[in-house]
Amino acid sequence: MNRDPMDRIAAALERMSPAPLKAPDFEVAGAFVWQTGPDHLAPVETVSKVDLSLLVGVDRARDTLLANTTQFAAGLPANNALLWGARGMGKSSLVKAVHAHVRESHDRLRIVELQREDLPSVGRLLNLLRGARQRFILYCDDLSFGHDDAHYKSLKAVLDGGIEGRPENVVLYATSNRRHLMPRDMIENERGSAINPAEAVEEKVSLSDRFGLWLGFHPCDQKQYLDMIRGYCDAYGVEIDAKTLHSEAIEWQATRGARSGRVAWQYFVDLAGRRGVTL
Repeated sequence: MNRDPMDRIAAALERMSPAPLKAPDFEVAGAFVWQTGPDHLAPVETVSKVDLSLLVGVDRARDTLLANTTQFAAGLPANNALLWGARGMGKSSLVKAVHAHVRESHDRLRIVELQREDLPSVGRLLNLLRGARQRFILYCDDLSFGHDDAHYKSLKAVLDGGIEGRPENVVLYATSNRRHLMPRDMIENERGSAINPAEAVEEKVSLSDRFGLWLGFHPCDQKQYLDMIRGYCDAYGVEIDAKTLHSEAIEWQATRGARSGRVAWQYFVDLAGRRGVTL
């Protein structure tokens, strides 16, 4: 029996279209990574993190993010957060440490890592998370936008939520080296070449304004740098006298040309290896 051509086309399109994505079992892990091609949430058995108590020199940011996350995990109102500032000062470490700490008392809390290049798919991800009994920190690390980069438009789906609104069980935590998420010269170029300079940059610059919390991270001083290393030594049982620690850590810092939490950890890893201590 011959079918109408439109029926055959409809049947062919139905065969070609992917089946609706099923929500994963959110009970199998406390952390997931969003992956596309095909879309799926991959569970993470062991999250790379440090204990919250080992993060030195970020007390204000730590307390603010911890309070916001605790509110969110308890089902109370909470803000999206932008952690911005100096490289290697613990922005991503703080997000993961806070999640682990709060999860000890709120076991419904989950964290989902979203790569910047996958932002165009964020609507599909939100549809998976919407309505689940769990509560999700959507985590985007090293977020920034360059020239001719339209990914920032997709981010608005998380921050504003469009007509449906952002799911009440989702909050976004993003880290960036830039306060406005884009290079300064990009802002200035658009201001200089636009017919209406203010309107030309408002949409992009105001993106960071959509985060309720701005948490700044600044370069550490020498005392904080040494305190970080001493804290790692105490936590992992690495014995070293103060004089040796001071001289080695300062030399390590000088060879790297920088002083930060990341440099402190890299020195400690080297020290632990030389002392035969496993991490």
